[in-house]
Amino acid sequence: MIGLKVPKNEANRIRLLLQEKAILDHDWKIRHWEDHVYLPLTQEPDNDFLEEIGLDMGNIVDTEFEEVKRRPRNMENYLQGKIPQRKMEEFKKSFDIMGDVVILEIPGDLEEEKYLIGDAALRFTKRRSVYRKKSAIKGVVRTRELEHLAGEDIPETVHREYDSRIMLDVKKVYFSPRLATERRIIGDQVTDGEVIIDMFTGVGPFAINIARRPQLKNVEIYAIDINPSAIHYLKENIELNKVQGKINPLLGDVAEVLKDLDVKADRIIMNLPGTASKFLQVAVEHLKPGGILNYYQFSRDYEDPIKRVEEAAYPRQVEVLGKRKVKSRSPGVWHVAIDARIT
Repeated sequence: MIGLKVPKNEANRIRLLLQEKAILDHDWKIRHWEDHVYLPLTQEPDNDFLEEIGLDMGNIVDTEFEEVKRRPRNMENYLQGKIPQRKMEEFKKSFDIMGDVVILEIPGDLEEEKYLIGDAALRFTKRRSVYRKKSAIKGVVRTRELEHLAGEDIPETVHREYDSRIMLDVKKVYFSPRLATERRIIGDQVTDGEVIIDMFTGVGPFAINIARRPQLKNVEIYAIDINPSAIHYLKENIELNKVQGKINPLLGDVAEVLKDLDVKADRIIMNLPGTASKFLQVAVEHLKPGGILNYYQFSRDYEDPIKRVEEAAYPRQVEVLGKRKVKSRSPGVWHVAIDARIT
């Protein structure tokens, strides 16, 4: 292979000039040997250029270079040539990673290629297990069907989020790593001494995020979920994150649990965007005057969720402290967050 032999003390200057001229071959590694450096070239430079950089034709050599091994930058690189380009364009390359588990969304017309895609995801992410979504989230326990595609069929994992560790089984509970920023935002709002009700806690990511904060020594969190597996993993996560005494895990339908819970909260978190509106009334009843509601809803705008909060709170006054689009659900529909003080 063609190369340019240059003195070591001149190598960086000449390398930059070759790069500028677009004749430095970046697919091969630069060689170092004694007092010289060998630069791989895409073509032989002309005499005028060699004179300009202080060299001559005697510096052009035929030598061997080691190929640069580049890690594919995305899953598409792994699948190049294995799946027709038409189908590649249809494939949703986004995926969720939870600890050692990858969950993919693969269109039905790529059914024949699903194992190729699963293997590409396994190699690209370097994780342990790859699954495919087989259904939407469904049922009161909020789980979805998953199909194992690659790696080991081990759905239990520990996911790291900021300073927290979240243990879960992706087949038995709902958890979204895409809400990490939202959980941080809510945690930043909490002040020490708050009594908090986390109405649809799941495996407890909101509660754990708050309880882990060293400045919040005296928070008390009532974390409620109807899914027994979610409460099981919440208890595991309390131990894992060493926040015993700050979180009270409660199993059951939130409306029924709150009937028997003689607690008025400074803050209530309602992250169940599909059906949280049905529980607004019971939430308001358990909120102290001046307490804060962190309410979530799927919506096209902010007006509808704000109106629902105002109607549930009436005749109490509602002050909207914040509103934001957390993530897109479908074209024009957002997972919307409303932070409201109810006085």
